[in-house]
Amino acid sequence: MTEADAPRRRGRPSRTQTEAAPATRDRILEAAREEFSERGYEKTSVRGIAKAAGVDSALVHHYFGTKEQVFEAAIEVAFAPALNAPDAVADGPLDGVGERLTRFILGVWENPATRTPLLAIVRSAVNNDTAAAVFRRLIAAQLLRRIAGQLDFPDAELRAELAAAQLVGTAILRYVIKVEPLASADPEQIIARLAPVVQGHLTAP
Repeated sequence: MTEADAPRRRGRPSRTQTEAAPATRDRILEAAREEFSERGYEKTSVRGIAKAAGVDSALVHHYFGTKEQVFEAAIEVAFAPALNAPDAVADGPLDGVGERLTRFILGVWENPATRTPLLAIVRSAVNNDTAAAVFRRLIAAQLLRRIAGQLDFPDAELRAELAAAQLVGTAILRYVIKVEPLASADPEQIIARLAPVVQGHLTAP
């Protein structure tokens, strides 16, 4: 019996599987995003993700660990366009930051390529405490603190959180719940009304 034919101990990925990285890892992440999108956090399992990716469950644990960690990794990839705001948006002059940030976030949601994974993430976060905790942790670490760091106020973090709440709340009502007339309003009309509010949260005395 050759090494390739030898039975593999349960719970460990095969050498062939681990050597297939990073393609295998990317395939698992893609399958995870689809599973979370279709089933939500609670109904998604590591076994289901592995089956969708065409790999052994042990390989999912090997790369990511628990289901929560798989979810967090999937969020980081899918939410990257919204979290990794360009320097001109997040780190530019405070004058006009409300419009820049509002226009950028709304643009991410308006793009069908980025909206689909965002919808999956937000739906999971709304319906599950664990998913919500992961969502909050990523938002706080990668976006809010970056913006708060630009503000010369003792309550900078609160200001940044209120601005984010305004934007996330609008996105949920427009794209997830689809409340009318907000859901079908022209994006420029929304930006014109929302940007001054976001600016006020960030920089008003």
